[in-house]
Amino acid sequence: MTTQHRELLRKVSIFEGLGDREIDQLAALLVERSYSKDRVIVSHEEPGDSLFIIVDGRVKVVLYGESGREIILSIFKEQDFFGEMSLLDHQPRSANVIALEDARVLILKHDDFGDFLKKSPAAALNILAEMSRRLRKADEIISNLALLDVFGRVARVLLDLASEDGQEQEEGIEIKARPTQQEIANMAGTSRETVSRALSEFQKRGLIQATGRSIVLYRAFLTQHEWKR
Repeated sequence: MTTQHRELLRKVSIFEGLGDREIDQLAALLVERSYSKDRVIVSHEEPGDSLFIIVDGRVKVVLYGESGREIILSIFKEQDFFGEMSLLDHQPRSANVIALEDARVLILKHDDFGDFLKKSPAAALNILAEMSRRLRKADEIISNLALLDVFGRVARVLLDLASEDGQEQEEGIEIKARPTQQEIANMAGTSRETVSRALSEFQKRGLIQATGRSIVLYRAFLTQHEWKR
């Protein structure tokens, strides 16, 4: 395991606070694997036997409706992890995970993961905290889909992206690599055409500025939607 991988592990939320010895023990258990863009990493309902940690690239967590419509639940990037639920409850995978771009991941098998948690209470507590955070986010997504109008859902997706990947600018928050309009639509539970109309309307009102894959959410937009980092 390379020095790069050890440094990555120190930045992963569930391994924060671990000592050098624990990081070295964990690193020795991991196997790296690469996935090309659009390749399925995890399939819904398949048995879960591994935890995945992203080295580089982005992946999307998705479900498909009866009509085949894609619903994006989350987008993960470097330092994020997924697959922990099936390792803990021994149930099938709850969603599909697909590479949004070429990605490398570190894989930790079920038995190794269990043995590691027994030796590292700090990691176990970190996982509980992260799972609680993700559950709250899932509840928020469900609430947004039920209670917000379409433009409100698009706005909420932009605010979530700002919280996760936004960079502070004098005029607001810049998202340098926002998802495509179709991906935003899949996250907001609407169509690409509706997302296009929403973004155009926000821009016409002077609330955002979209240029290519970059978008700036101006202070007025953040204030209007009570944004908090």
